[in-house]
Amino acid sequence: MNGVLILLPIALGLGLMGLASFFWAMRSGQFEDPDGAASRILIDDDGGPEA
Repeated sequence: MNGVLILLPIALGLGLMGLASFFWAMRSGQFEDPDGAASRILIDDDGGPEA
């Protein structure tokens, strides 16, 4: 029973921190252009030297 009293607030706190960081990312524009990032991987850039 003592483990539940310790782990439950920790789990709730971590969940709330994750939710807060998700909302922060939404407000700062992290998810504005998911299609552009997906198609950027397909563009062949031959501008740099090859190793």
